[in-house]
Amino acid sequence: MPIYEYQCKACGHEFEAIQKISDSPLSDCPSCSKAELKKLVSAAGFRLKGGGWYETDFKSGGKKKNIAGDTPPEKKAKEKPKASTEKKKAAS
Repeated sequence: MPIYEYQCKACGHEFEAIQKISDSPLSDCPSCSKAELKKLVSAAGFRLKGGGWYETDFKSGGKKKNIAGDTPPEKKAKEKPKASTEKKKAAS
């Protein structure tokens, strides 16, 4: 649930309230009990993190995080299996 900031026009009291988005704005000041509250505009206080859309979708090329934790796909195609190269070296 979002946190909203309010300020009373009558007494100047400022406070925060946790409300659902669907809830109507508060109107009565908890300090002076007058119906003079104004909802303030403030910066959002959340961050999207984890293996979600932001961390993986907007980075380019080799900078993308690999969620599974193994080798990135472009490096897998370039790597050759080590077992086959060792067999060739031993045979020569």
